[in-house]
Amino acid sequence: MHSKIAQIGLVSSHPEVYDPCDDSFALVDALLADRTKLLDHHPSICMEIGCGSGYVIASLALLLGKESSGLSYIATDINPHAVRVTLETLEAHGCHAEVLNTDIASGLEKRLNRCVDVMVVNPPYVPTPEEEVGCHGIASAWAGGENGRRVIDRILPVADKLLSDKGWLYLLTLTANNPVELCLQMRKKGYASQIILQRSTEEESLHIIKFWRDLDTLLEANECSTVEKTANGLPTESPNFTPFSFWKYGNRNN
Repeated sequence: MHSKIAQIGLVSSHPEVYDPCDDSFALVDALLADRTKLLDHHPSICMEIGCGSGYVIASLALLLGKESSGLSYIATDINPHAVRVTLETLEAHGCHAEVLNTDIASGLEKRLNRCVDVMVVNPPYVPTPEEEVGCHGIASAWAGGENGRRVIDRILPVADKLLSDKGWLYLLTLTANNPVELCLQMRKKGYASQIILQRSTEEESLHIIKFWRDLDTLLEANECSTVEKTANGLPTESPNFTPFSFWKYGNRNN
């Protein structure tokens, strides 16, 4: 195990909290691969939405380490057991974060508005019956509703409000979540994107997408949002829009 990330043996657990698994490892590996850029980024506030066992937020704190002085960490989870487990995991690794029991970032919108420089999210992404979404206990960690998008589609607008001008979002998705569509959705808000890690397991194909605010993308999105009136008077999107335009921003040094 890399010395700069959390040790599995020190990660706390609870029967109602999701243990670190392939998706958690993939997200941390993506952060590890981006470590130099993260250090050069000099974040002031890092946040994890849906912290679960605390493995990811503890790993991020260890990755950035003492090189980033004055850095604050915040983690949230809708599961109260996950809050306690995350605090125990952080303490075991000598790390500190403010860990809150809340739904996504409820109650933090005003305080963290345009303040978060790095956000990491391993959301409930598994396609499930709609009635399983938001249930109590461990199922809240994976139940994503139709196409696994119910919670992801709630998180992205919140991320847009909380991310700073230089904010980066690392989002873990499943192929069934339609990552390209997610990139297009964020592109319309002015975000460039790059799939920085892909990993296939026996059960699923995972993608880690990195989003960041980009002026060129914002200008292009504004141009593409120009509406025209059709013969029946209904607005339609400009034909200049292409679902693959975000790829040209994928190789930037962000």
